[in-house]
Amino acid sequence: MYEHLKKRDQIRDITRSVLQTFGNLQPKLEHLAPTPLPDKSSVIQVLDDFLAVIYPGYFGRKYVESSNIEYHIGDLIDSIYARLTQEIYRSIRPECAKTADHCDHCRELAEDQSLVLLRKLPDLRTRLAADAQAAHDGDPAAKSTDEVIFSYPAIFAITIFRIAHELQLQGIPLLPRIMTEHAHSVTGIDIHPGAAIGSGFFIDHGTGVVIGETTMIGNNVKLYQGVTLGALSFAMDEEGRLIRGKKRHPTIEDDVVIYAGATILGGNTTIGRGCVIGGNVWLTRSLPPGSRVTISEPELVIDQKRQQL
Repeated sequence: MYEHLKKRDQIRDITRSVLQTFGNLQPKLEHLAPTPLPDKSSVIQVLDDFLAVIYPGYFGRKYVESSNIEYHIGDLIDSIYARLTQEIYRSIRPECAKTADHCDHCRELAEDQSLVLLRKLPDLRTRLAADAQAAHDGDPAAKSTDEVIFSYPAIFAITIFRIAHELQLQGIPLLPRIMTEHAHSVTGIDIHPGAAIGSGFFIDHGTGVVIGETTMIGNNVKLYQGVTLGALSFAMDEEGRLIRGKKRHPTIEDDVVIYAGATILGGNTTIGRGCVIGGNVWLTRSLPPGSRVTISEPELVIDQKRQQL
């Protein structure tokens, strides 16, 4: 009994020592406010519902008939609206100057912004149909668009990116990055929601692809695994702090193919229309349209004696 009480005292001491760090660290590691921050599990549920609306019969309920499609989609959109409004509210509320437990202005703004995104669903489906077709046309291993939608990680990642990108354009904090980082954790494809990507976009295989915040990608662009579209350097102010919002990542024009492991860096780097970038190429300068870039084949050294063993 005495040992148990002694351990309880130690737990209290540890608790007090942890509490002493609250408010004393920079940056703060705690969010203590009447309104909670977004719920990641709820955001993921919103994405699941979006996938079921965009690809009915592929995601969500598998048996969907044309006779009940209106009810099915309406029910999903109702669910998205309720959850998304709540998560947008939680995202924007901490930036509000009002200190009350509830803010009617933030709630109305969240409702309006949810409707703005939902009105974009027809256009999102049109863009994603072009992406799915590009995946089918660009991969000789694809047997059907069913296979592409069901199983390709790129379709999952690009779909979530396109939803998150619209929220980013609407100025909603937190949610776009939560969404794309969820896709990143599932697929290994890291697309910042601030990137601008045209139609007919395809990432073959996909693992290890990184597309930075200010990247601009045209139409009918194809990437392979391990491609990085990143920053060459970061602008600093006079006090050595990062200057945010500058163009740091490359521009990729229409009809470009970038093969596995290629790295293209810099906000002033433009890859012209129709270029083909070979595997493992490292580029920090612009290319005129129609260029083809490869690296010399490395010399192979084969140990014949080991081969005979």
